Amino acid sequence: MTTLIQPGALLPIIPVSTDSPAEQAATLRGTGPVSGSVHSWDLSSGVDGPGTRFVVFLAGCPLACLYCHNPDTLRMRNGKRTTADTVVEEALKYVPFIRAAGGGFTISGGEPLLQPDFTGEILRRCHGELGLHTALDTSGFLGARASEALLADVDLVLLDIKSWDRELYLRLTGRPLEPTLAFARRLAELGKEVWVRFVLVPGLTDATENVAGVASFAASLGNVGRVDVLPFHKLGAAKWEQLGMEFTLTDTPVPTAEQVSRARGIFTDCGLYAV
Repeated sequence: MTTLIQPGALLPIIPVSTDSPAEQAATLRGTGPVSGSVHSWDLSSGVDGPGTRFVVFLAGCPLACLYCHNPDTLRMRNGKRTTADTVVEEALKYVPFIRAAGGGFTISGGEPLLQPDFTGEILRRCHGELGLHTALDTSGFLGARASEALLADVDLVLLDIKSWDRELYLRLTGRPLEPTLAFARRLAELGKEVWVRFVLVPGLTDATENVAGVASFAASLGNVGRVDVLPFHKLGAAKWEQLGMEFTLTDTPVPTAEQVSRARGIFTDCGLYAV
């Protein structure tokens, strides 16, 4: 069973080779050029897992969330064909800094499980060869595509549960909720640590019974180490316009601090750590 990581805890610092990044990368190349569609990568801290992390954003997503702030990642053709070697070599540049900051590697999107072979190869090498703490950021809709081998190289799953109300979930995403719940139950059976992320959208997801439904389900799993209540924002609205897509939530207000606090309180009342 995977050991749960307490929020804010630092991971063990593993000695780093004195070889240059290029020399180390040469020893990490696999036998074949596994490749996929990558949108971008970046260093971040906060909601992408514990500590400072190297985050890779893959292109392509099966959902069509009304509040998506990265609509430019929805299509695989919007990404760049990239090998796993290239991703690992880029991550390798930051390994000493990441370890010192108690961080790791996160694969996000889009939806990483739309490209399970590519995702699995990157996770295997970042986890097994670079020795980094790994996180998989997913909606869970394609959880059935995550093999046991892929999940074995995942230390933490960042799982988006966007609504408890089934009709609302379908309206928000264009997809049914049940595959996400099934994946969550599977992760619980495996003892895999999960951080639930819930986007609070006034007039849509903020109803008390909807938040309470997500909270009760998350609490029942026994492997949820944290819940991120993420306030809805419109920072991606310009991207929708640039892509010629209609952003239907233009007139939806962002939640107030009181609304966010109330939602966090519902999760806390269920015995969960919510931020």
